[in-house]
Amino acid sequence: MKIKLEYVWLDGYKPEPNLRSKVKIVDYNSISTAFLDNSFPVWNFDGSSTGQANTEKSDLLLKPVRHYIQDMQSTVYVLCEVLNSDGTPHETNYRSKITEGHEDLWFGFEQEYFIREEINGNILGHKRNILKGQGEYYCGVGHNVVGRPFVDEHLNMCLNYGIDLTGINAEVALGQWEYQVFSQGKHKGGDDLWMTRYFLFKIAEKYGYHIELHPKPLTHGEWNGSGLHTNFSTGIMRYEGNEEYFMSLFNAFEARHNDHIKAYGSGNHLRLTGEYETQSINKFSWGVSDRGASIRVPKDTAENWEGYVEDRRPGSNADPYKIIREIVKSLDTTQQIYDVKTIINKDVDMEGLNGKYGTMSNEDLLKEYREEKN
Repeated sequence: MKIKLEYVWLDGYKPEPNLRSKVKIVDYNSISTAFLDNSFPVWNFDGSSTGQANTEKSDLLLKPVRHYIQDMQSTVYVLCEVLNSDGTPHETNYRSKITEGHEDLWFGFEQEYFIREEINGNILGHKRNILKGQGEYYCGVGHNVVGRPFVDEHLNMCLNYGIDLTGINAEVALGQWEYQVFSQGKHKGGDDLWMTRYFLFKIAEKYGYHIELHPKPLTHGEWNGSGLHTNFSTGIMRYEGNEEYFMSLFNAFEARHNDHIKAYGSGNHLRLTGEYETQSINKFSWGVSDRGASIRVPKDTAENWEGYVEDRRPGSNADPYKIIREIVKSLDTTQQIYDVKTIINKDVDMEGLNGKYGTMSNEDLLKEYREEKN
């Protein structure tokens, strides 16, 4: 039996990479074990045509890292990292740059996007003579939405291929939509988000649409931009009920604010203005249930300080691998801050100090104070 493998990878274009793909036809018997251990064959491609190599040394390698399967009769999608010809990670391979640790990370990405009628065409539905202000279109139905058949087809394709989309909705602008994808694990979070985008682009080919991931495609009128709100949690956040840890997390994310912004997508300054449910790109803040903050703390999380938080800064075009990399770094900083605070706030044995250094206990100080007062 012949199997169609569609290899998918990221190119070297800047400021954000493009998705690329090509198809490999193989006999099932030659790759049967790969469905158990992901040992699909390494393949190669012309890196000089993807902004990743020069003509003289153009051969680069595709290393399969995750596959998505519906059934044996359908295309198997094989997500790959790009390697140099010697097997080392290519400089554009940001997946490989995610550092170790925090293997208990969970991610919930909220991918917002606009649908255009065609490349450089109008936003879908915006040829109407009268556009209402944003508000009526959010989670709308009937005449207040456009593109639903396309959106539903994308949802079904993701679910059929085992990606955990947890919801979709029409957004505040006509022609703008959002889907949410949940993943457990650092690399899987980035992998699943990139594959949902690949499915989005591929289905758009059939409809003749262009998917717009620019964070602020509508600069006229009062319209929201598009984000990639990133919900995340670790084991300590989910289960320990530790307010001091969350405070340390906010300290760390504020200290590394500029590093995050650099990784959160190009053109994001047009979106992060302090208006339209955003905080200014030059300011960091956090708040409970505050969609105008850099980081929103859900009310349920704040009640017992158990759960997740939402980083609302990433733009809709951001590379999830870069987002995850910065979050991991800030979590490392969080632990350092938390450890220092724990040492500073640690209870001091006053009785022990009294015996060793002749210091007075709280009771002795109070007794002396009362005697002097009398």
